[in-house]
Amino acid sequence: MHSWCKSFIEQNIVQQFIIALIVINGVLLGLETSPAIMNTAGSLILALDKIILTLFVVELTIRIYVYGAAFWRDPWSLFDFTVIAIALIPASGPFEVLRALRVLRVLRLLTMVPSMRRVVGALLAAIPGLGSIGVMLLIIFYVFAVIATNLFGEAHPEWFGTLARSFYTLFQIMTLESWSMGIVRPIMENSPYAWLFFVPFILIATFTMLNLFIAIIVSAMQTYSAAEHKDTVQVLHQTQEHIEADLHKEMRSLRTEINELKQLLVQKLG
Repeated sequence: MHSWCKSFIEQNIVQQFIIALIVINGVLLGLETSPAIMNTAGSLILALDKIILTLFVVELTIRIYVYGAAFWRDPWSLFDFTVIAIALIPASGPFEVLRALRVLRVLRLLTMVPSMRRVVGALLAAIPGLGSIGVMLLIIFYVFAVIATNLFGEAHPEWFGTLARSFYTLFQIMTLESWSMGIVRPIMENSPYAWLFFVPFILIATFTMLNLFIAIIVSAMQTYSAAEHKDTVQVLHQTQEHIEADLHKEMRSLRTEINELKQLLVQKLG
């Protein structure tokens, strides 16, 4: 029974079926946000949602039975379990907010599709580097926000009147959203040399720091892919070594049998 369940759950057609159910379930959850559609086919959509959730529970139960303790050591499996467990909690009363979290089931695509899983793994591996860049960016924001509040706070309190407003305005400038015509040029009417402050900020925060974020992610993905390739090569080498060992063993046994046959022939002919 155990071996049958293992072979069944690991079949490609079963995996593709689960992926298709995740996509369909995501579409259904999107349709539930439309009052017009729910008035027309709400009962059918809810029934399909319950059927798909039941299939998810069955699939998860089989995986727990097949892999046992290994299931609970796998972070991807724990993520699947958490998502399904949230969907099983009755979304009523104080748990009404959990109804909106049902859409997390769509994130199971990240665990089912190997290419997506590699991308997520690389992003998780990049978190320490991204954290360092984030701290650097926060320090740069703080320095420029203090300067901007002192320089422009009195003339433009709506943008730089407080440190918090300066932070938000600088964040808007970093995203390059209406930074020139909407903020900098009006300031330059009173302070013609204000560009000496904002242009270096954009060069540092937008073009330098954000590109460092991208560099860290790309580097992490390359490292993750290299490690994965190394593991694959190692498995192939181990498999090849086992095959060679088996071949040598069979050859030795064949040589022994041939020598025994030769001895028997010599005895008979003698």
